[in-house]
Amino acid sequence: MPGIVGLITRMPSLRAEQELRRMISAIQHESFYESGTWVDEPLGIYVGWVARRGCFAEGMPLFDESRRRVLVFSGEEYPQPNSIQRLKERGHDLGGQPASYLVHITEEDPSFPAGLNGRFHGLFANKITGTATLFNDRYGMHRLYYYQSEEIFYFAAEAKAILAVCPQLRSLDLQSLGELVGCGCVLENRSLFRGLQVLPPASAWTFQNGSIASRSSYFQPSEWEGQSELGSERYYEELRNAFVGNLPRYFNGQERIGVSLTGGLDTRMIMAWHRTQRNSLPCYTFGGMYHDCRDVVLSRRVADECNQTHQVIPIGDDYLARFPQYAERAVYLTDGCVYVNRSADLYANERARLVAPARMTGNYGSEVLRWSPAFKPIYPAQGLFAPDFMSYIGQATNTYRAVVQGHPVSFAVFKQAPWHHYGLLALEQTQLAVRTPYLDNDLVRTVFRAPKAVIAKKDMANSDICLRLIGEGNSKLQEIPTDRGLGGTRTGVYAHVVRQYLEFTFKAEYAYDYGMPQWAAQVDHLLSPLHLERLFLGRHKFCHFRIWYRDQLADYIQAMLLDSRALARPYLERKQVEQLIRSHLKGMRNYTTEIHTLLTLELVHRLFID
Repeated sequence: MPGIVGLITRMPSLRAEQELRRMISAIQHESFYESGTWVDEPLGIYVGWVARRGCFAEGMPLFDESRRRVLVFSGEEYPQPNSIQRLKERGHDLGGQPASYLVHITEEDPSFPAGLNGRFHGLFANKITGTATLFNDRYGMHRLYYYQSEEIFYFAAEAKAILAVCPQLRSLDLQSLGELVGCGCVLENRSLFRGLQVLPPASAWTFQNGSIASRSSYFQPSEWEGQSELGSERYYEELRNAFVGNLPRYFNGQERIGVSLTGGLDTRMIMAWHRTQRNSLPCYTFGGMYHDCRDVVLSRRVADECNQTHQVIPIGDDYLARFPQYAERAVYLTDGCVYVNRSADLYANERARLVAPARMTGNYGSEVLRWSPAFKPIYPAQGLFAPDFMSYIGQATNTYRAVVQGHPVSFAVFKQAPWHHYGLLALEQTQLAVRTPYLDNDLVRTVFRAPKAVIAKKDMANSDICLRLIGEGNSKLQEIPTDRGLGGTRTGVYAHVVRQYLEFTFKAEYAYDYGMPQWAAQVDHLLSPLHLERLFLGRHKFCHFRIWYRDQLADYIQAMLLDSRALARPYLERKQVEQLIRSHLKGMRNYTTEIHTLLTLELVHRLFID
């Protein structure tokens, strides 16, 4: 993921600059990336950056008029409409870069970066005070890793940049590994690598004389949790004002924007309220190889109703033919923060970048507005892992139960988002800018004021709020049902039957694919000449790894996971792994999620440890 790297130290400058160049080289993944460095030896600062060409944060570093305030920034910021104009009126020269106004905010706003709105991290150096501040956004979504040795403080957008200069960190933290296996992500601001940490959300850490002076935070979730509750109608009005009023910010900028449409509520809300010219906003949907899924069918209707073009980005034979390369690259680019099945998203986003370099999504809408938990602990197949390692998986379950307590929105945006959702976001952002209005500060702050009646009903009440918002923005879009049958013009018994049918097809597809019981896998294997997958698969999802692992990818799975190196990993039970893989490849069992896990762990070893 494009971002900053660097070190703060009193070591000799020649050695520091050599390490800085190695760190930059480690994250220079694409030909469309730009990079650079800025060094201030008296302050002990050595910082570099990688950015997509043409993005908001290209053209670093940023200087004020005196060149005594220096800012290196990565990510995107969505300011109040009048904030840039106010800086101009105060005589600041904002230059020609989109982000140039930010360095002047450091002068005008003593609480910087507390007033920023977006996903970002950066380093601000003040030569007047002889200090530097390393900071990130209040959700911790634009991740920074760090490691502190006796004489050097390292920081980087990707773990591999620090591993490149600190090879002693190339070992796995078993607690983190247990969380990755048990929860699908590492919890509590740790990384997979022993000794390598993640900068907590809303950090503003100050450095002076080449070493750390304070580890401050500019925001605490309690500030929003302690707000007064609103009445139901007042809550709706405040939520609508925050969403509608701030949505235009996310369509500003110099990069062309495409909308990644789905059949759900969240992109529908965006389309209902964004006003633009005919055919000026390209829309696309990721599709599969068997059917036009509900997302594709409904997205076409939404785009047509909004007078915009629409196309399907298919995930099919071309992706499967190159799955080994995409799986390895997905794990490598994210430092092991996604499982190999997310390599399909890398493939899709490469193609989405050809449509537009910025991608508008409905990401985090369900979590923020409807408080839907996106992950929970899951135990792997019995006997797959060694007993001593299973204790770490059990510990991960206990950690999850502790962190999920409290306000549901706090869990969604300050824990679930930077821990669970980070990996996919980082993978997508290697290719393009990912934008969403659902982590807007004003919107999230408002959601914390939801009335108790709304909180009690959760999905039901908030889905009604979303449908109402869609209807007020564009009544025609409200008439189109969602992929799960919400909304639309049908009412009464017929509407109920349609929703039940869609719910059945959704669950049937899951049951046929990831969730197929072991006895049913045997039956499906016996009936394989009938190609029953064409009846169930592709109605809602575009990836079908159970049968892909069994059929098209079988040779690769066998070569990777039955290899002597893979079977010798100390936390695995060799015989159980062999039995599991062979039974899945024969079609006699369903171990899709276990293969995701095993293949991801093996790639982590080969890419970062071995």
